[in-house]
Amino acid sequence: MQPKSTPKTVQRTENTTIALLMGVYIVDYVDRVMIATALPLIGAEFGLNRTEQGLVVSAFAIAYMAGQFPAGLLADRIGSRRLLVISLAAWSAFTAATSLAPGLVALLVLRALFGISQALFPTASFKTLTERTRPGARSRSAGLMIASNNLGAGLGPLIVAPVVVMTGWRHTFWIIAAAGLVVGLLLWRLMPPPLPRELTVSGTEELDSAAPVRAVLRNGLVLRCALMFACYNMLTYGMITWVPSYLMEARGMSMVQAGVSSAVPPLVAAFAVALGGQLMSRGLDTDPRRLVVPALLVSAALLVAMLLTDSTTAFTVLQSLAMFSAGLSSIGIIGMPLRALPRDVVGSGMGLVNTGGQLAGVLAPLVMGWLADRSGFPAAFGFLALATAAAACISLTTRPLSPGTSHFSVRPKVPEAS
Repeated sequence: MQPKSTPKTVQRTENTTIALLMGVYIVDYVDRVMIATALPLIGAEFGLNRTEQGLVVSAFAIAYMAGQFPAGLLADRIGSRRLLVISLAAWSAFTAATSLAPGLVALLVLRALFGISQALFPTASFKTLTERTRPGARSRSAGLMIASNNLGAGLGPLIVAPVVVMTGWRHTFWIIAAAGLVVGLLLWRLMPPPLPRELTVSGTEELDSAAPVRAVLRNGLVLRCALMFACYNMLTYGMITWVPSYLMEARGMSMVQAGVSSAVPPLVAAFAVALGGQLMSRGLDTDPRRLVVPALLVSAALLVAMLLTDSTTAFTVLQSLAMFSAGLSSIGIIGMPLRALPRDVVGSGMGLVNTGGQLAGVLAPLVMGWLADRSGFPAAFGFLALATAAAACISLTTRPLSPGTSHFSVRPKVPEAS
């Protein structure tokens, strides 16, 4: 018989879980944005044009996207804690191996393997969150977890740019890989066990045992959120990949200056995502469109203003405001399926949603690199404004979860015989 969970134990489990996941996500995104900071040096060493540099980023993104749904299935079957540690160890190993790449082909292969390794993590983290938080705390907790993505993206250039300048891009990959292994060890030792099931579900119903994966794949809310997340994430991936190069090539900044300047908007967005999670938990969960649609439309308008300005300072300010506004919407997009998915299939369901989100990681670097080569950076940033507006349109036509209902076929939980 499982020991009774006291309020203090439940709170400790939630706080420890969120702290550990935030720490790993920060390392995750420092690791991920490191390639963008080092890309000008890598491109110069290997003689790569912008389209080929975009392909280096997209090699990771293609593998990362392809691994999302299988990783979700794996998280549902073998458990989230084990998968989190496997992911951390594997991606740290391939980060270290990237430093040994002799040319473009090897770099593409290693970035793809890195992407597969990191693909195991997000769905396992959502599974972990669902198993170790109460429904009422989930939007706020997810907001903090996703905010750490932006925090890592913001800290990445600040950490990586000086290290690259001092040690070279190859040694930098070794240093970040070692940090990943340390965090993985802490995760394995400190992650608490799941809370009792009755504390983590919103009612007394559970998913019908017949074809649960098929139910996820055919669910309209999950599919719409996947498409919405794809359009939303164009902004994140586009900015991470190309703003450092833009500031260095078009604005004449040094690598360290570009790193500092490109770090500000993601740090602002980190605060916005956490704030969005708080707003969602205070009554907007029932209809996230009230926050998502206006926030995305304002973001799209700010992006248009950003690409029209000639001032570097104004560019950074407008980029920060655009990412702040978009960041407010992120938990509204992710929170809808996270709130609707039964605990037993949250891994596979969020894997499908994240597959849509990572489609942006495949398309944004390539499309923006192609536009920058042919029409200049203003056209590339204009593409982000269109994608953000499209996310707002999809959200406007997406029916949210009504209180007390489910988008899944369910059956009542049968009480155990006494």
